[in-house]
Amino acid sequence: DKVLPELIEPYELRAAKLREFLEDVKPSLCYDIVPLADPFGPSVTDPDLQCLVVSEETRRGGEAVNRKRLENGLPELALYEIQLMKDPEHSQNEEEKISSSSLRQRLLGTLLQPPRRDPALPLHPYVIGLTGGTGSGKTSMAKLLGQLGAFVIDADKLGHAVYAPGGLAYEPVVAAFGAEILNKDGTINRKVLGAKVFGNQEQLKRLTDIVWPKIAQMVKERVREADAQGKAVCVLDAAVLLE
Repeated sequence: DKVLPELIEPYELRAAKLREFLEDVKPSLCYDIVPLADPFGPSVTDPDLQCLVVSEETRRGGEAVNRKRLENGLPELALYEIQLMKDPEHSQNEEEKISSSSLRQRLLGTLLQPPRRDPALPLHPYVIGLTGGTGSGKTSMAKLLGQLGAFVIDADKLGHAVYAPGGLAYEPVVAAFGAEILNKDGTINRKVLGAKVFGNQEQLKRLTDIVWPKIAQMVKERVREADAQGKAVCVLDAAVLLE
């Protein structure tokens, strides 16, 4: 798997750069750039191919190609192995070879495009939305940014607070889903509530239409709190930020 796949350039741009390189090297060269829809592409179906260029780390892939060609009744390809160029500037956590993965890692922490000024939004604090699926590292990144001085808003914690007795969503949720979702102490039983909305898009939307605006309201209050504390940067850690 490629490191930081989100920073891989689009296929069209990569193909254009390759085409430009080939024309610089030898303008009379005949070539065909083919997008791969599977791990093998035309290498296991094209009877006119004779040679496959591999590196030490991709030789096993070349051998797999030849096995597939034999299965398809095609002759094996000659495997021509080349040496990969070493990167004398690589850091300890980067690959020794010149690698696009290392280049993408070096982009971390840099702005790919300047921040867009929105006249409807205040300049301070500068709010960063931090989102991603479970296990993507949001919590670790939020903690690191907090150590660097950012004001961190954990939407998950607000999500729990909004359901608590006295919370902004407590009464409207109980009114919408009934007293049967309550524990004996009056708190909302999240498992019982979850069972009511699980697999039911209509009921789930009914719940999120109540809860999400309340959480957004709490987030805005926390942003104002960050501003009052003189914080320059505010980080909103939220799994469903875009939704």
